Amino acid sequence: METKEALFEYVLRIGDDSLILGHRVSEWCGHGPILEEDIALTNIALDLIGQATNLLDYAGQLEGKGRDGDALAFLRYDREYKNLLLVEQTNGDFGKTILRQFLFDAYRTLLLTRLSKSTDEQLSAIAVKSLKETKYHLKHSSEWVIRLGDGTEDSHSRIQSSLDALWKYTDEIFFANEVDALLEKEGIIPSMEGIKNEWTFFVSDIFAEAGLVIPTNNWKQEGGRTGRHTEHLGYLLAELQYMQRAYPDMKW
Repeated sequence: METKEALFEYVLRIGDDSLILGHRVSEWCGHGPILEEDIALTNIALDLIGQATNLLDYAGQLEGKGRDGDALAFLRYDREYKNLLLVEQTNGDFGKTILRQFLFDAYRTLLLTRLSKSTDEQLSAIAVKSLKETKYHLKHSSEWVIRLGDGTEDSHSRIQSSLDALWKYTDEIFFANEVDALLEKEGIIPSMEGIKNEWTFFVSDIFAEAGLVIPTNNWKQEGGRTGRHTEHLGYLLAELQYMQRAYPDMKW
């Protein structure tokens, strides 16, 4: 595998993470529990879609087959998406959305911090820009995890149930294969092992402050990075891609 091919695969992965989670969070627009959170979640969704645009446009350049970010976003089938299973999970209640966001934000902040020093200038520039937004996302989600976990009996119970449901998707965050090995060797991406150790320490500290208990079972769900997804992605893509599928090459 050549470096350019590996980099395309990697950028596609993290671009798909942003795209799919951005769509999920956008579903809260007009439905937030309070006005401030409605606005906050909508802005987070917009940030994620903006990051997806930059990443998928770059992926298209690396691929060199004439596909731009829009084509990659709207004209692939579910098995061609490489996003984490975590980000395609349904929103559930506000606590589940916040918990999913926190698990992702903690990882993404660490990743972008390291990618900002990538030897690939384009990826580094995207990471620098995205990191400013993602640090805010992490501040927002971590504060809410503590607030809900250390809140009422009902809020604590709900977010603990969300943690129990979503924890099995976290191991896939640190997926690595020959693509990662090649790019890491060339200084383009960081080691996932180092990120995992720091991520585990950080989320454990937040959960302890929130009074939440990390599940102890070893059941793990993965497959998203290789194109095997949960049933939720198909429904999400049906909505996300509707206009492009119904009116091919439509321009605003």
